[in-house]
Amino acid sequence: MELHILEHSLKVASIAKEGIQVCTHGLIKLAFLPSKTRCKFFSLTETPEDYTIIVDEDGFKELPESEYLSVADATWLALNVVSGGGSATSSQPIGVTKIAKSVIAPLADHNISVFMLSTYQTDFILVRERDLPMVMHTLSSEFTLLRVVNGETVAANSTGVTNGFVKPELVPRPIIHPLSSPSNMFCVTSLDPDTLPSVATLLMDVMFYSGGAKETGGQSEDSGHIRFFSFSLIEGYISLVMDEQTTRRFPNNVLFTSASGELWKMVRIGGQPLGFDECGIVAQISEPLATADIPAYYISTFKFDHALVPEENIQSVIGALRTNESTGQ
Repeated sequence: MELHILEHSLKVASIAKEGIQVCTHGLIKLAFLPSKTRCKFFSLTETPEDYTIIVDEDGFKELPESEYLSVADATWLALNVVSGGGSATSSQPIGVTKIAKSVIAPLADHNISVFMLSTYQTDFILVRERDLPMVMHTLSSEFTLLRVVNGETVAANSTGVTNGFVKPELVPRPIIHPLSSPSNMFCVTSLDPDTLPSVATLLMDVMFYSGGAKETGGQSEDSGHIRFFSFSLIEGYISLVMDEQTTRRFPNNVLFTSASGELWKMVRIGGQPLGFDECGIVAQISEPLATADIPAYYISTFKFDHALVPEENIQSVIGALRTNESTGQ
């Protein structure tokens, strides 16, 4: 297996719901006019709390300074597991549970915080740039480490973190954050970039102008239905995560679907904002799912984490995660 260290230097930011109009011009440019920017990595996820942006340095320049924009205090690098050859974004999806024991758990054991972005095409593991030497040393025994430089994949240089390296003692990882499962069912899909102009107006409406604070947020909360939408444009590949109702707004044959037309249920992790310094949250969720051999997408946002599991597995997933919950501090 290969672990690719992508060349993008990334920023993770939050845009407050009430301030989205300040950033809409730049976000529309990043999502729908990529030829007008040098941005190669852009992701926008709306939750009930805010919008989370993951964007490279060129894309970040398109966003205005604003009191509504909060930026995580780090530069992040994206890692991607690839089975054999091929580019990171054209490989078959691995699923966060497939890399739980080989990537996520070892990083958690070494107190390395990760930020996950699963897409239709693949899974990106974001780590702080300053943690890269320890990341490479931790994973070098399991993976061939490669760096992407100017679009070319080359062997990653040794980082020099060798002597004195002590294998950590493995400890149980109980789930310590509250879990909830909204009533929505979600689709993880994509579309051909050539068809993007034909649905651009609809996508802009979904992303910025329908839902959010203007709709009956209180009623939605009461019924267990939440606002969640994710759009990624990464190295030319588009990924979309949206609830089933939203997919019905799109013309037939525009969105890619799996042969099974699979629907996904969400597990939201966190009762209050999780922050960026706590380690092991992704591992707490993904390891029990890996043990149960349940596939999952995982999307971290600025305040909370989100796992998507097949609809038919949601009860067994909740059961497995509840069993793993911490009974006390």
